[in-house]
Amino acid sequence: MMAVLKLSARNLMRYHRRTLLTTGLITIGVVAMLLFVSAAGSFKNVMVGQITDSMLGHLQVHRKGYVASVDNLPLNLNLPPKMIERVKAAIAATPGIAASSVRLKLGAMFSNYNETTSIRLNGIDPQAEDATTPGLRTRIVDGARDGPLVAPGQLLIPDLIAKGMKVKVGDTVVLVATNREGSVNGKNFVVRGVLEPVTGPGGRDGYLHTTDAMELLRMEEPEAMEIAIRLHKLDQLEQVEASLAARLAQFTNKEGKPALELHSWKALSPFANIAGMIDLMTLFIRVMLVAIVLVSVMNVMLMAVYERIREIGTLAAIGTPPRRILGLYVGEGLLLGLLGAIVGVLLSLAVVALLNVYPLQFPFGRQVITLQPTLSLAEIITVSLLVIGMAVLASLQPAWRASRMDPIQALRHV
Repeated sequence: MMAVLKLSARNLMRYHRRTLLTTGLITIGVVAMLLFVSAAGSFKNVMVGQITDSMLGHLQVHRKGYVASVDNLPLNLNLPPKMIERVKAAIAATPGIAASSVRLKLGAMFSNYNETTSIRLNGIDPQAEDATTPGLRTRIVDGARDGPLVAPGQLLIPDLIAKGMKVKVGDTVVLVATNREGSVNGKNFVVRGVLEPVTGPGGRDGYLHTTDAMELLRMEEPEAMEIAIRLHKLDQLEQVEASLAARLAQFTNKEGKPALELHSWKALSPFANIAGMIDLMTLFIRVMLVAIVLVSVMNVMLMAVYERIREIGTLAAIGTPPRRILGLYVGEGLLLGLLGAIVGVLLSLAVVALLNVYPLQFPFGRQVITLQPTLSLAEIITVSLLVIGMAVLASLQPAWRASRMDPIQALRHV
């Protein structure tokens, strides 16, 4: 085998210009593939991190039917206190969960004493919310980021309302809310901070302390509209979701039907569709890479066979078995793919390292996205094996043709 590869390497060196051109094309394909995968993966990770770390969490538990009417914030679908405790026990018994936050969501009227607008609010326990969505604190663009997220009597408001209503940190505002029975209640709050917007549902919500939310809604016992959950590792999402869903399935209503719903961030955020499109684009790039390698290697191998017909005839005439001739040309394809993959991976690693030293930044809506691409060992191995495999596959037809030549006809070739 090594002897055949040595002969293949010598043959490639004899036609070094063609070899360099083919290797260059394969290298370009590898670099384009790895850079696109790393950049697209970085963008997806940044966006998923923002959505899950600053708003949604990785999973959410709701009462059955809540998500279908989420825009109305239906207070009649709140989780009662006993159900909250049972769900928290199920969450604690599920491996892979790092933290959870009980949220009481409500709609209210927001007034600066001169103008009034509507606002969506989340009543939270500051410590639990901090553990579940640690990125929420980083969204505070005006106001202190240290200390509790909110204290009783304080309010975090979205940037859109702050600018539209000309409200600043430290200003006193009024919230007026209607509870489930139709009773109206109002309360004064001090604006503690202003939150920058992010893409997805919840990106324009405000936050207040749970005790304030209960007081606004005249609740005597704590209720919840959702329980947000954070995992130790996002790549365990499917396993944890299945495990927790099995536990929650035991909770039924009076009709014996499931009383709760469990949703991942993918089911709650429209960015999941964009993430799917990114994965689809990555697949298309892989197909283009395969096409580049196939065309490049097949072209050079066909030319190699055509230009060396008499040489092939000589090898066959002196008794070289067809399988050895076949191996000779397959070896050339293998070496071309191997060389192109190695050079492509090294160049890609160098470019990725450079992009981490000088990261790319670009606006995305009202945000500025910073890309810091990375390349995993699994992705490098996958792309390399794909390239090498396609190079070998592309060389099979020319190699088969060379191994089946009639020695007499080949020697007569001019």
